[in-house]
Order: sequence, then C-alpha cells, then structure tokens
Amino acid sequence: MRKLLLISGSPTEGSSTDILMNAVADGCEQELGMPVERILVKVAQLKFIPCQACGKAPTPEFCFFHEIDNEYRQIVECDALIFGSPIYFDSVSAQAKAFIDRCNCFRPYDFDNIDPEHSFLKLLPRRKRPGGIVFVGGESGWFEGARRTVVGFFKWIEVASQGMLAWSHEDVRAGSARENAAIMQEARELGKKIAVALEESDVR
Repeated sequence: MRKLLLISGSPTEGSSTDILMNAVADGCEQELGMPVERILVKVAQLKFIPCQACGKAPTPEFCFFHEIDNEYRQIVECDALIFGSPIYFDSVSAQAKAFIDRCNCFRPYDFDNIDPEHSFLKLLPRRKRPGGIVFVGGESGWFEGARRTVVGFFKWIEVASQGMLAWSHEDVRAGSARENAAIMQEARELGKKIAVALEESDVR
C-alpha cells in the first residue's frame, strides 16, 4: 500500500489547510484507484526543540535529539508527501518552519564529499518522491516567501513538487475551504498529478 504523508503546519483543528491537504490526498487515492495509507502529522502537536546547529554529525541517527525520530522515519519511508501551512507574515507558520529546520541533518552539507572530516550520511531514498504544497492565506496574502521555504525543503528531502495550491480568501472561519467547491476541486486535481508522477516513477 502506498504511504502518503501529510505534514501540516496549521495549529488549528479542522483548519482549511488540513481540509485541503486531505482533498489532495483524496485526488491522489482516486487517481491511483486503490486505498493509500494516509498519515497526518500535525506539527503543532509535536514537542521538540528548534534546531541547535550542533555542527557535528549525528550519524547513524537522524539527530542528537530524538523527539521527532518517528516523523523522520515517516519522511524517509513515504511514497509521496503533501506539506501545508497557513501564511503568517508572508511565510509558513512558526511550527512549520521549526520542523523544516530540524530536518537539516537528512543530508550532508558537503555535497562534493571533499571535507575529510565530514561524517554526515544521507539518510534519504535514492529516488525523488512526488509531493504537493498547500497554502492558505488572507485576501492580501503573499505566498512567495512560503513557497521558497517549502520548495527548498522539498529539495533537501528528495521530494519533487508537482504543484502548489494557494488559497487566498476573506473567510477566516476554520474549515471554510470545505464550502468552496472550486478550491476543493483544485486540491483534488493536484492530488491526481501526484498520483500520475508516482505511477510514472514505478516504470522508470
């Protein structure tokens, strides 16, 4: 069974961010024509310290601090990933950014392997997994800052983005995306793109 990982930076239960992420997952499942194992990680519910920039390799472990080892493993093992966040001050939420920063140890900074003292190991699959991005912001929301952050994160963890869903709206009620048929359909279409990319990766 395909493992679809949803990482939500929204601190709100029943948020539009989470609803749209699940709609993306619905579209992916529909296009695949089979059930998927859907794992939702609500970053706001995790208890972890921010990245401490230790400067030493935690190899063979993910990190010197083990609060989110389970989430690290889910990132490594997933077949596709959807990352979502509300827009706060032109970027992702504080919870989302702290989680992204803690994923620094997934791969070496020494890409050319020229540092003899370098001992980080790349702890990711050798293939890129497909993924999608979901942002929810206000009417005057600016999404580019958040986009750059998550696209950089995707590159770091070997995820190839199949597209970004950015919903700019004036209705601040939690979960109001569910009432917007157009944005829900757009989310499902993004999920279908992820499924197609997933199937194409099987035949390579």
